[in-house]
Amino acid sequence: MFLTISTTGTPERPATDLGFLLHKHPDKAQTFSTSHGTAHVLYPEASAERCTAALLLEVDAVALVRRGKNKGRGGAPDAALAQYVNDRPYAASSLLAVALSTVFKSALRGVCKALPERAAEPLPLRIEVPALPARGGADLVRGLFVPLGWTTVDVRPVALDETFPAWGESRYVQLVLEGELRLADALRQLYVLLPVLDDAKHYWVAPDEVEKLLRAGEGWLADHPERQLITSRYLNRRWGLTREATERLELVRLAEADDIGVEAIDNAVEDPAPEADDTPAEKKTVSLAEQRREAILSALRDAGAGSVLDLGCGQGQLVQALLKDVRFTKVVGVDVSVRALTVAARRLKVERMSERQADRVALMQSSLTYTDKRLKGYDAAVLSEVIEHLDLPRLPALEYAVFGTARPATVVVTTPNVEYNVRWETLPAGHVRHRDHRFEWTRAQFRAWADKVALRHGYAVRYVPVGPDDPEVGPPTQLAVFTVAATETKKEEKAA
Repeated sequence: MFLTISTTGTPERPATDLGFLLHKHPDKAQTFSTSHGTAHVLYPEASAERCTAALLLEVDAVALVRRGKNKGRGGAPDAALAQYVNDRPYAASSLLAVALSTVFKSALRGVCKALPERAAEPLPLRIEVPALPARGGADLVRGLFVPLGWTTVDVRPVALDETFPAWGESRYVQLVLEGELRLADALRQLYVLLPVLDDAKHYWVAPDEVEKLLRAGEGWLADHPERQLITSRYLNRRWGLTREATERLELVRLAEADDIGVEAIDNAVEDPAPEADDTPAEKKTVSLAEQRREAILSALRDAGAGSVLDLGCGQGQLVQALLKDVRFTKVVGVDVSVRALTVAARRLKVERMSERQADRVALMQSSLTYTDKRLKGYDAAVLSEVIEHLDLPRLPALEYAVFGTARPATVVVTTPNVEYNVRWETLPAGHVRHRDHRFEWTRAQFRAWADKVALRHGYAVRYVPVGPDDPEVGPPTQLAVFTVAATETKKEEKAA
């Protein structure tokens, strides 16, 4: 894993001042230990006219796996597929970003006691990254770096195999940046954007990552046109942290626009306590997600369910809500994503549960498009905002696995009502609510699908609106409750 930083100079202002700014002497080759390998800093060239500093990171691939093994954090991306054979030692990623912050810590902060004026002014810089993973391609790389003031953003896709051009391009690019920027600004941009382009981190994203992002993004991130994408990817799509960072960045942007301090905008204070004869305060608006969970819980209670499967449980919000009601004696969260299950386990604090509470809950990895005998024997199953994430040709497989094989007595399905999208002011026309939605159905389409499923597998089905039921476009979420038909129940009892 390798990158170079070059600058040019004159006899009066020699390029070798780069050594002072990086706090690394051009005449020395230095070695530093990092959490996942060894970083080397050396200077391939160092003259008054041109100076280049190179950072070479040797990743200990075995240590990378061992640190993350069975801990749910710190593991290499794609570890489930290839723990020891992956691109981590060779391509720029969060590992290189961490090495940058470790080796060039003072330079990142813009601190240079020897040459403070040089640290504060733009330099002619050239930065080269030979192998950069770019989930989003060359266009995304340009979209991230061009707005930052670089005059040249040269992105060259790397072929999968130059011997076989027909195979096309890989997800890696060679990146060259040229322009006049403060060295500290350039380093902070790399620190944030390397893991953003890779779209992965080798360590668990904790709440303190928000502070790291805001510090490194000071002066450029708040006004960046791709701010939302950068924030989301940097924080590993942890939505709570992303929302917090986005709100704080918006405060920064507003403060800069008005040329005032952030504290002058973020000056909310607690409302005074109401007098005894005051009218009750208006109730807090309940989010659609909360309304959806309450509708699901209500349907399960009405069905008398004791054991419940949350199929596609994600980060465990519904599992958490189910556990708060003692009527649900067994709750199982199922998801294909190990990362989602790890987050769910932390949310639920599984390791700190009492033995009695721990007996009520389980988290299980399974694909909903394949039959799994472990899913049989439960009173109810929930598919909350799941079906729209599947390609339509895969829906029959899910239908058979849930309704045909697992066959709980009650199945609750929720999905967005596409007709209601016109009521979302922030949603552009023709767009779905989430970028991973493969489809969104009208009420008629959803009912047509649900009616056919019920008929094929011996269920009765009823429909419940979730959220405000608009007289023209219906509710934002549509919910269907499938229950095994009475005739089918009798057949199953006789067969037993």
